[in-house]
Amino acid sequence: MIRNRLKNLLTVTLVALITACSGGGGGGGTSVAGIERLGVSTGVVTGFGSIILNEQTIGTAGAQFLIDDSPGSEDDLDVGDVVIITFDPNAANPTADTVFANEIVEGPIDSIDTVASQLVVAGQTVLVDADTSFDDSISPGSLDGLQPGDFIEVSGLFDANGAIRATRIEPSIGPVEVHGTITSLNTVAQTFSINALDVDYGAVPAILDDIPGGVLTNGLFVEVKGPNFGGGGELLATKVESDAIGPAADDRIDFDQFDEIEAEVEGYITRFFSATDFDVDGVPVTTTAQTLFEFEDDSPASPADLGLNVKVEVEGDVNALGVLVADKVDIRRGSAVRIIALVDDANGATGIVTLLGIDVRVDAATRIEDKWLDVEPFGVGDINAGDYVEVRGTEDVNGAGDVLASRLERDDPPNVQGEDTELQGFVTAVNQPSFTILGVTIQTNGGTVFRDVNDNVIPSATFFGQANGRLVSAQGFQSAQTVIVADEVELDN
Repeated sequence: MIRNRLKNLLTVTLVALITACSGGGGGGGTSVAGIERLGVSTGVVTGFGSIILNEQTIGTAGAQFLIDDSPGSEDDLDVGDVVIITFDPNAANPTADTVFANEIVEGPIDSIDTVASQLVVAGQTVLVDADTSFDDSISPGSLDGLQPGDFIEVSGLFDANGAIRATRIEPSIGPVEVHGTITSLNTVAQTFSINALDVDYGAVPAILDDIPGGVLTNGLFVEVKGPNFGGGGELLATKVESDAIGPAADDRIDFDQFDEIEAEVEGYITRFFSATDFDVDGVPVTTTAQTLFEFEDDSPASPADLGLNVKVEVEGDVNALGVLVADKVDIRRGSAVRIIALVDDANGATGIVTLLGIDVRVDAATRIEDKWLDVEPFGVGDINAGDYVEVRGTEDVNGAGDVLASRLERDDPPNVQGEDTELQGFVTAVNQPSFTILGVTIQTNGGTVFRDVNDNVIPSATFFGQANGRLVSAQGFQSAQTVIVADEVELDN
């Protein structure tokens, strides 16, 4: 729903979409010298204290929240949820008019593939990576904390292959909800498919809501809901709704007043013809000679860094053809670095958290969450020496730290100080039986297990022969500030 609604938001159905997601007169727009402007921002929530989205803090006082098509509040949102926000872009301190959020799929887990780091939920492929936040009720906070049959809801973004890149996973109680494109439509049997899910819309029968002409067609992007499955595993749908128009609302904004739309879109490049003609999460984008290209550490990027499935945040104005003309393209940071350790020091003023002697820079784009004491809003100023945190990010080559964090979570501390320490990064030096990552010495011994990229146990000599310059993960005991005695080390892709 997020994907298609946003696509329509920035094309010819903009009026119908935002009208449906809003409600209340005129909010989110502003008049400047007779020009009416509307601000629209969509992406993954990185923090609260208002809502932090796309490196911008947007107030929520007086905002209307629509959570899964029903009235809600900021308390219904979590870090990692995907939202659409409308606001006044000219305000010194922007405040949301409407905040819209919905899971991308909700249902039982059909299968889990820990090697490929993916699962299938109600027939939909869901990819889990460093950008996936797990609810703290899932333990451990990974695929290992789930099993087939568990009922979950997933927030996320579609990639160019039509798979869902999960940004948050949490338990759910239903009903089943799936968003996707109709294929294999059989109007006689009243069935169709959405990826691997078969849907029977005639058994109940289903309510057809906002379907163009009242007739289902192959290629139509829809939202399907149903509480039960039939004997053949098909979803017995109670509602099929076009995702091109959005939920009905009584108090509709007159969008004829808005002459200009300012948009910020976070997502994967889902179509790429050239650096001046591509889609981000289905939204058409073009760039110009004036477009600024940057990586998230503010180092310069170029159009050559764009391509299918590259994650970006694009900001600019929407032209008369419904195309977002980018003023700026931020290429989102990678997450090859992983650190799980006790905090040495945290400085709320500088946004630097130090662990294992590594300075980690936290900024507005860092998704930050407290899974220990559930503090919210939560920031670097709430972190203390001795806290146990997990960091995902990339080496901060041009910044103030050693690592630029894409995600930081505070977790329950280990039973023994120093145990359950992990570090993943690129090996910069090898001196068997030790090696170095980000200035941290990884010591191995006769009890260390060595693994290859396929998780197979290998001899230590084989590991050390391949480790230099490679991405490697190590877990064990922190015996000194910058020393880990490894129980296990593994070559990573």
